[in-house]
Amino acid sequence: MTTKRKIAIFTGNRAEYGLLLPIIRAVNAHPTLEYYLLVSGTHLDEEFGSTCNEIAEDGVGVHAEVKTCPRADDLGSTTRAIGETIVGLGDALASLRPDFLVVYGDRSEALAAVVAGSQMGVAVAHIEGGDSTAGGTLDDYVRHAMTKLSHLHFATNEQAARRIKQLGEEPWRIHTVGYPAIDLIRAESFATEEEVRHRFGVDPGQELVVFTQHSIATENESVLDQLRPSIEAVRELADEGVQFVITYPNNDPGGRMIISELERLGAEGSRSIVLEPSVGRHYYHGLLNACGTSGRGACAGNSSSGIKETPAFGIPAVNIGPRQRSRLRACNVIDTGYDRAEIVSAISKALRDELFRAKCRECENPYGLGDAGLKIAD
Repeated sequence: MTTKRKIAIFTGNRAEYGLLLPIIRAVNAHPTLEYYLLVSGTHLDEEFGSTCNEIAEDGVGVHAEVKTCPRADDLGSTTRAIGETIVGLGDALASLRPDFLVVYGDRSEALAAVVAGSQMGVAVAHIEGGDSTAGGTLDDYVRHAMTKLSHLHFATNEQAARRIKQLGEEPWRIHTVGYPAIDLIRAESFATEEEVRHRFGVDPGQELVVFTQHSIATENESVLDQLRPSIEAVRELADEGVQFVITYPNNDPGGRMIISELERLGAEGSRSIVLEPSVGRHYYHGLLNACGTSGRGACAGNSSSGIKETPAFGIPAVNIGPRQRSRLRACNVIDTGYDRAEIVSAISKALRDELFRAKCRECENPYGLGDAGLKIAD
């Protein structure tokens, strides 16, 4: 009988887990592979929604938990969390002795995982290397450092694959597989409009905006100045009857300041604003789908998902600020600065300009066709 290869898969936050889910399922279904999920970061933090519960709801088993999370809104706290994650994950890898460690993206938790794996002599497979954001965040530095510490590279697009090769990686190690979230979207593995209506108390047939704005870690002192024009724009549009489902940011430095400001907005009691710590991939894609099928919805903020996943639903995305400045994008993105009037105008166009919405429905998605999980498992 053939011994199955042990594939350790690391997840440290909600967004990354949703992207890993098609890979977990493909590895689980593969006759020569078995997965071992290693969970850390905000999955285990009540303040950010205890999203480990979503993993259990998906029927995904957790092999080990590494309980580390920044405890303050500063870069020093992030540095300490990286160190704790390296130590905790090193212990888990020493016990498991996997054949591969799969790590996604460019966040600090993922960097810690790659460091632990490479120093433990474990072959590392890195997903979404080679991307570029150039938005003032640490993402590009972290992402490229992870590439140089990894052994297999799964790029989501050809542009990224070329960049990995330019970093000196051998061509046989580089595989262009597409964006894993498209797998779930293509399979229509998301909440129905009725589920969306019941879960959030919104009318999917009316104007609806899914909103997430993260901090830029290197601009921590400016986070509230960057957020407040968005809050003012949301308040103005909500007064007109536009519905907003707003999710918390991630746990980067400055994230807690954003949460406090959002909670003040929520406390105003507007019936048009729904505030959620985390909605999970099932409901997040369900919201985006409702925005598309109704012809009256859009996504806004500065999350990469707003750029990479919205083309699959044919809906507009309003990208606020420079966080995703050089991110590869389709024709459905409207870029704005930190200006209330500009943000209001952009969201209004996204919701009400029928020619632009028609263009969004036809735009080509540069992030693949929906078979990334199977390609990676193979």
